[in-house]
Order: sequence, then C-alpha cells, then structure tokens
Amino acid sequence: MSKYLGLQECIHNIETYVEPGKVEFFKSKLIQDAVIRNLEVIGEATKKIAYELRHREHDIPWKEMAGLRDVLIHDYFGVDLDIVWNVVKKELPKKERYIHLKGKKLKNNN
Repeated sequence: MSKYLGLQECIHNIETYVEPGKVEFFKSKLIQDAVIRNLEVIGEATKKIAYELRHREHDIPWKEMAGLRDVLIHDYFGVDLDIVWNVVKKELPKKERYIHLKGKKLKNNN
C-alpha cells in the first residue's frame, strides 16, 4: 500500500504547489521545478510497481502514468510548461481518483 501513498503524496504536493494559479506557476521557476520533479517521481514509481499489481489493478492507467515522465522530460531544457500545466489540471485529477480509491481498497482489505 505504501506505493499508493507515495503516489498520493506526490499528487498532493503538486496540487499544493499549483494552488496559487497558472500565472504564478508560469512565473516561478521554483514551482515549475517542484511540479516537474513530482511528475518525474510519479512516472518512475509507476514503472517500478510490481507487474502483478499493475496487472491486477488494470483499471488504473499505469502505462499512461509511467509515460508522463517520458512525455514531459524528453529533454531537461525542453520541458513544455503548457503541457505540464495541462497534465496537472486535466490528467492528474483523474489519476488521483484511481489511486485514492485503490489505496482505500487495499487499506480496507488489510
């Protein structure tokens, strides 16, 4: 279950960092770096989750989540901040719901 908690923590961190809004996100290199780093962690952690778990929990878009890092971080100096913002605002909330529900399910089963 700790992997789910780690993913939830990264998502929560990102939500906290972008809370000031889009203008502040685009102005602040610090916020951008923090968001991008947490997206990297989500992507890497997702890739490392055991195959059996990924296969058993097939309703979670594992491949898409793992690919987040690859899409965003194709070049450390070529990150498209518009893509990052859209992922954070449109894609991340969907993934957070999956992760939250699965984390609760695992907690209740233990």
